[in-house]
Amino acid sequence: MGAKIVDLRSDTVTKPTEAMRSAMASAEVDDDVLGRDPSCFRLETEIAKLFGKEAALFVPSGTMANLISVLVHCDIRGSEVILGDDSHIHIYENGGIATLGGVHPRTVKNNEDGTMDIDLIEAAIRDPKGELVYPTTRLICLENTHGNCGGRCLSVEYTDRVGEVAKKHGLKLHIDGARIFNASVALGVPVDRLVQAADSVSVCLSKGLGAPVGSVIVGSNSFISKARRLRKTLGGGMRQVGILCAAALVALQENVEKLESDHKKAKLLADGLNEIKGLSVDTSSVETNMMFVEVEEGLGTTASKLCKDLEDYGILLMAIGSSRLRIVFHHQISASDVQYALSCFQQAVNGVRNENATSGSD
Repeated sequence: MGAKIVDLRSDTVTKPTEAMRSAMASAEVDDDVLGRDPSCFRLETEIAKLFGKEAALFVPSGTMANLISVLVHCDIRGSEVILGDDSHIHIYENGGIATLGGVHPRTVKNNEDGTMDIDLIEAAIRDPKGELVYPTTRLICLENTHGNCGGRCLSVEYTDRVGEVAKKHGLKLHIDGARIFNASVALGVPVDRLVQAADSVSVCLSKGLGAPVGSVIVGSNSFISKARRLRKTLGGGMRQVGILCAAALVALQENVEKLESDHKKAKLLADGLNEIKGLSVDTSSVETNMMFVEVEEGLGTTASKLCKDLEDYGILLMAIGSSRLRIVFHHQISASDVQYALSCFQQAVNGVRNENATSGSD
């Protein structure tokens, strides 16, 4: 591996900044299980205000945040949640809503932009007349930005329409907002307006914002009161958690404004990769800090092999299947890192061509 490392595997790989480490070292703390940690209280109060909700709750992870949210809304076993077939909750969270909560997932096809067709959402709602044989629909879940769709943003207009459907049928709306700040910045819409229609939102602090640990759930006072009990049930109650919350407060103050730069650098890399023969990126879909790179069949290599070749240059990323690479930007990737990555991509692709030419002449 080269001396220089450019880590594009995820926005979860950031290291705490010096300001974060300093804040953690001097954090004012107490026992949060007893509800007495002042740094945690400060973070929860600030996040709740930012999102226009009554209350907030710090939890160890995004998976726990979504699990708690679904279980609060679907507190009767045999409840059903409508969610995208390519959503994080459905695919990457270990089936927790079913295994731990007895909640049945009813999937609706995700479009390329991360949305689900409104009419398909409405059609998926169970008819109460069939309660003898059907699960009971209680919740709709959205994801913004949508990870498996390449960080696409759900517009406020779309979210409001889904919220109207939920209200019409007496359902709740939860937003998996792991990267909701990226969506807010890209759309130019404040986060409180973006999630106005939602009854609950999970917000990740350790992705684009760059904090080392944690997520926050926001919702009504009664929702958060129930969520707090579930957090304890799931083993998420922690003691002097203000040490972690102090870093998150720094992330909120310093890193939200850096997201726009992350998005610009992602677009810059996408444009550059499109100039390399054998690789392609749908640049119109690069709305935030994520992208998928297609390894074209004619290049004569796989995504995994190219990933390994790039690792030799110090470029770290993820292979998704046999012909796709995933790249995610964060605040610790510089403009010079982008140029270095492009140079390494070109060298790696040239190396593949040379290797194929040599083996073809044997």
